[in-house]
Amino acid sequence: MPSEDDAPAVELDGVTRRYGETTAVDDVSLAVEEGEFFTLVGPSGCGKTTTLRLLAGFEAPTAGTVRFGGESVAGVPPEDRDVGVVFQSYALFPHMTVGENVAYGLNFADPPGRVSTAQRVADLLDLVDLAGMTDRDPETLSGGQQQRVAIARALAPGPDVLLLDEPMSALDAKLRERLRVQVREIQAELGITTVYVTHDQEEALAISDRVAVMRAGAPEQVGSPRTIYREPATEFVAEFVGDNNVFTGEVRAVRDGIASVAVGGERLSVAVADTVSPGDRCTFCVRPETLTLGGGENTLTGTVRSAEFLGDVTRVHLGWGDREILVRTATQPSGEIRVGFEPGDAHVLQG
Repeated sequence: MPSEDDAPAVELDGVTRRYGETTAVDDVSLAVEEGEFFTLVGPSGCGKTTTLRLLAGFEAPTAGTVRFGGESVAGVPPEDRDVGVVFQSYALFPHMTVGENVAYGLNFADPPGRVSTAQRVADLLDLVDLAGMTDRDPETLSGGQQQRVAIARALAPGPDVLLLDEPMSALDAKLRERLRVQVREIQAELGITTVYVTHDQEEALAISDRVAVMRAGAPEQVGSPRTIYREPATEFVAEFVGDNNVFTGEVRAVRDGIASVAVGGERLSVAVADTVSPGDRCTFCVRPETLTLGGGENTLTGTVRSAEFLGDVTRVHLGWGDREILVRTATQPSGEIRVGFEPGDAHVLQG
C-alpha cells in the first residue's frame, strides 16, 4: 500500500466500534508515528484490545477510518495489512517445531532481504535469544521462551507494524520485567512501529515512547510516560497510573501563582495556572514519594494505620481525618506523624 509523505504509520480517525447497544470503542482518534512504541493501557473493558483488533483487521469499525501510511485499510483483510500480531496466549502451533512456527508466515510471503527461509528463521531466533532451538517442540519451552517464539513468528514476514495484545500477562512478575526489556530492545533494533496493549501501568511506563490511557472506549490522556505520570490530566489518570493522593477543595485566595485551597479543615498552598480564581473548586494530586516526613510548606498530621515494607521503600497508609494518605519513605514510621509537601509538588487536575 502506498504511503503519503509525513503521514502517521498508523492512524485511527473518529473510529467507533459498537456491538448492539454496547460501544466498545468510542470516537477514537490516534496517530502512531513511524518507528514509535505506542502503548494502550487501561482497566478491563476500556476498549484497548478492541482497538488493537481494529488495527489488525479482525474487527471492522462501525464508524470512522483506520489508515496505514495515510491510506485507508477499509476492507483490507488481516493477511494483507502488513502487520504482525502477538496474542496473549501466544497461539503457537503445537504440532510444529519452533523453527516451523517462526517460518509459518513465510509460507505466504517471501522473506525480506532476499535471504532463505532457513536464514530468516535463524536470524530471528538469534534476535530473540533462542539460537539453536529450531528443532525444539514449543511445549518443552518456558512461558518466556514461548513468548519470544511468538514475537519471532510475527516478525518473520517483515511487517510494517507489530501489534502485541498483553503478551506477558500470563508470566510471573520477575520474568515480565526481564522480557519487557527484551521486547523494547528488539523493537528499537528493528525500528518497527509497535502498538502494545497492557493493563499493567508500570509496564506501559517502562517500555513506551508514548502512552494512551484508555477509559470507557476512548483515550483519557495521550503523552510520554513522564508526562502521564507527572502531569496526569484527569483524576482517573492520576489514580490509575501509580499511587496518588487526590485532594479537592475550595480556592480561598490566589497570589503569584500560588492558591490557598481549603481541604479537610486545612489551608494548603498549591501552584496553579492564572485561570484559577477564589471560589473555584480545585482538584489536585500529590504523589506519595513527594511527601516528606516532618512536614514542609504544607504540613499534614495523621496516624499510621499500616505500613508495607517493599524492600527499598515502605508504603505507609496514613489516616488523616476521614481519609487515607499514601506515603512512600525509606523509614518505618509509626504512631502519629507529620508529612508535608511543597506547592510545586501538587499537580492540578482538569475538572
